[in-house]
Amino acid sequence: MSEDLLFTVPEVAEILKVNNNKVYDLFRTGLLTPLKLGRLKVSRYELITFVEDYKGKDLTDLNNVKDIDWEVK
Repeated sequence: MSEDLLFTVPEVAEILKVNNNKVYDLFRTGLLTPLKLGRLKVSRYELITFVEDYKGKDLTDLNNVKDIDWEVK
């Protein structure tokens, strides 16, 4: 991640390795909080906090976040 303070939606998507729609979904569900300065942006602090808060979680269904099931089946 660069040393920038704010990131645009496409930049956040690239950092998180998801598409833009997933970033908007994270906003809608309140899991990631943007600010609006012209366009929506996410602070570096918010991104780091998000990754730390949700490490070990399965975010496939953003309305049903759960722990990752590590059991091999």
